[in-house]
Amino acid sequence: MEKRITFNELRKIKDSLPDGAIKKMAQEFEVSEETVRNYFGGANYENGRAVGIHMEPGPHGGIVLIDDTTILERAQELISATV
Repeated sequence: MEKRITFNELRKIKDSLPDGAIKKMAQEFEVSEETVRNYFGGANYENGRAVGIHMEPGPHGGIVLIDDTTILERAQELISATV
């Protein structure tokens, strides 16, 4: 499922993740930790893959179009579990 979100919102979600969540998601989805970080706006393509996000300039850091929301949804679940 496709989703639009601002870059600032995406980074806020990443910054709200509990300790160890990046590693946990990487293991669950069988990808590298850098790939998960790339999903949240990182750009380390030597150690991680591209993840189907497309960025457009605009307010609030720009608009991010996410092709597959699976990692985003899991991140939100992990954040909710810690609140």
